[in-house]
Amino acid sequence: MKEKISQLFKDKVFLVLLVLGLLTIVAAAGVITIQRGNGGGESPYLQVPDQSNMIVEESVPQETQVAVAGDSNATMEEEMQVADSNKASAAQETQAPAVKTGTDKNAAKSLVLNFNDATRMTWPVRGNVILDYSMDTTIYFPTLDQYKCNPGLVIQGDISTPVVAPANAKVQKIGSNEEIGSYVVLNMGNNYTAICGQLKELQVVENEYVKEGQVLGYVNEPTKYYSVEGANVYFELTHDDKAIDPLDQMQ
Repeated sequence: MKEKISQLFKDKVFLVLLVLGLLTIVAAAGVITIQRGNGGGESPYLQVPDQSNMIVEESVPQETQVAVAGDSNATMEEEMQVADSNKASAAQETQAPAVKTGTDKNAAKSLVLNFNDATRMTWPVRGNVILDYSMDTTIYFPTLDQYKCNPGLVIQGDISTPVVAPANAKVQKIGSNEEIGSYVVLNMGNNYTAICGQLKELQVVENEYVKEGQVLGYVNEPTKYYSVEGANVYFELTHDDKAIDPLDQMQ
């Protein structure tokens, strides 16, 4: 009987010790958890670094970014240079003075003043010859009502009709007199000159180079020396200061 009681007592003691041991383990686990929870507010879970920046940086290497930026800057600089160039060109065009073709030295050099006896001229104005060239005999001038020699041609023309240069030439002189009104003297080279009279609204100046067919001026009202003959162009051709028949050189 005593042995049974002693055995029961031992079992109870063992159970108590077992329970105390378990309680001790639970209490110790609770302390550890509380200590971890109070450790500076840190999460008990594994902290994974934010990799969003890392992903972006890895997807675009630094060298590539520098290169792209360089290309962009280079492109912008090229566009600015083109824009500056265009502005400079526009400014030059705006500031460049207008130069007549006849007074341009390059244009002058391109004209060949090599008139000779085989050269054929353009008519200064298209029309009937009212009074022909005549230096060997005299011809009748209706307005003057007299006979005299004529060193040139009197070519009929309507008022305000353009009068053109008969050949490439340099404007040697511009003048005016009572007989043929405003006139232009053209140096065509090789001592050949032409005189175009009865003009108005002259389109050329002295020392200007003109091309064949370029407008010199326009047919004017006739002077008092040609009132009966009517509006006309006086055209005279000389070689070595001697009048020659213009019809021999006309086309």
